[in-house]
Amino acid sequence: MDAQTQLPTGPVPELRIAATIPEDGSKVLVTTWAGRKSGFTGKVWLWLPPQYAEPRYARSGFPVLIALPGGPGFPVNYWMDRNLKLEASIARWSKDGSSLPFILAMPVLNPQTDGKEGLYWDGSDIPGQPRMGTWLTEDVPDLVRSAFRTIKSRDGWAFMGSSTGGFAGLKAVLQKPDRFKAVIAGGPDLLPDSRLWQGHPREKLENSPPWLAQRLIDRNGPEVYLAFQVGTKGSDIRCRPQIEKFIAQYGSGPVKTRLHIDEGGGHNARTYVPGMHDGALIQWVSAHMRGPVPAP
Repeated sequence: MDAQTQLPTGPVPELRIAATIPEDGSKVLVTTWAGRKSGFTGKVWLWLPPQYAEPRYARSGFPVLIALPGGPGFPVNYWMDRNLKLEASIARWSKDGSSLPFILAMPVLNPQTDGKEGLYWDGSDIPGQPRMGTWLTEDVPDLVRSAFRTIKSRDGWAFMGSSTGGFAGLKAVLQKPDRFKAVIAGGPDLLPDSRLWQGHPREKLENSPPWLAQRLIDRNGPEVYLAFQVGTKGSDIRCRPQIEKFIAQYGSGPVKTRLHIDEGGGHNARTYVPGMHDGALIQWVSAHMRGPVPAP
């Protein structure tokens, strides 16, 4: 067995079939997970790439991509929707060699619906609130490790997301580069902006990607790989200058960056899934991560 393989730690949670991917018959699974570290209990959807069941990889760990949605991010994570074709795309790309065969983990992003007020938790541990940062970066990985073969080092762990989910994934990688190596962020926010931060300026700053990126540069690592994409329509028109400014200011030293402009695309998942491949983002991230090792 490869030395970097982490065998399932158990106990394996109850996993139910939530959807079938029509392209290959693979299943999207779902469970309700009680996070021991955050204290939050929520749903997580999971998908295994076809290679996971191949005999040659039976004793090998697989990389994990934690996919975070935009919008309310509750009570479902829209990346589990087979119509968005995230799972089918990863399967296809991993077969042609342009992507690693990632396990997908798709947790709820917020602890409740945002209703009509646009309330978000910024994927963070806001004082006095459900600890959504710990949920995303510790409890969700613990769930994946309990049930599946994974990779021990940060070389096997990354995020992807759109809009608020892109912000949460970006921030997680910058905040915990010892645990995560890369992110693909589509049209992300770049600053924490939840009104729940009111009265907590220090904690808000400590969850700000620019502040975190500068801190990582100042201590010279470890290296992280930040892949951005943004469309040319709708609200992504406003996102683009902010992303380009962030890359210009912080894309140096250990902070590696890449940007893809989705020509004709908008601020939505249907733009960002094909953009991951068309912009060579999934290829770039995969090249800097670790995949499963076949048996000799």
